[in-house]
Amino acid sequence: MNRTVSLRRAAAPAALVLTAVTVFGALGAGSASATPSRPPTASCNPNLDSVWTDVTAAQVDPVVTDFLAVNIADGTTGQRTETLTQVDSVTTQVNASTEITASTGFLFVKVSAKVGFSVQNTTSTTRTNAITSTWNFNKAGHYGLYRGTRRVQGEWVKYICAQTGPSTGIWINALNGGIGTFTTFEVPEVGTITCTAPETAGTLRRAAQQRLGC
Repeated sequence: MNRTVSLRRAAAPAALVLTAVTVFGALGAGSASATPSRPPTASCNPNLDSVWTDVTAAQVDPVVTDFLAVNIADGTTGQRTETLTQVDSVTTQVNASTEITASTGFLFVKVSAKVGFSVQNTTSTTRTNAITSTWNFNKAGHYGLYRGTRRVQGEWVKYICAQTGPSTGIWINALNGGIGTFTTFEVPEVGTITCTAPETAGTLRRAAQQRLGC
């Protein structure tokens, strides 16, 4: 089955097929807190080491953001244009703020390294006005048309080097409450799913299958 996809005011283009869910750190269901980590040394040189950050927890979940179920009957195969319905969304956030600045965007570089895939590191969202897809159905069946991503949410710490001398200092936690939170997501993908083929648990394709009722 072939398709062309038109996304109006989309946050990001389609990506490769997403893989299994991955969980790092101590953040889990119920937003359990991770133990804040600390810089490797108590002292620092403010001329060299002004800021130290670390991702203490990161949870990865597949999220279907737009979806449509279609039935293709015998004799009705061929090209069809469909508009998906938004069912969920993900927006980048740092400490509950959706405005991602250059000073906070660097955090997502560490998040990408933590989870093993690239995530959004600027102000961005999966929300769009509409996603219109043209599909070429060459076989009758019950299909789910989807767009989705992997959401990454977790906790982080930030320390600044407080100067005590010309080239000496001590690390001071710079976050209110000692630990911060973040949310980001992988570049979204667009695809199709049926109930005929099994999909791996924890993947976006399995999440789309479940929405289809498989």
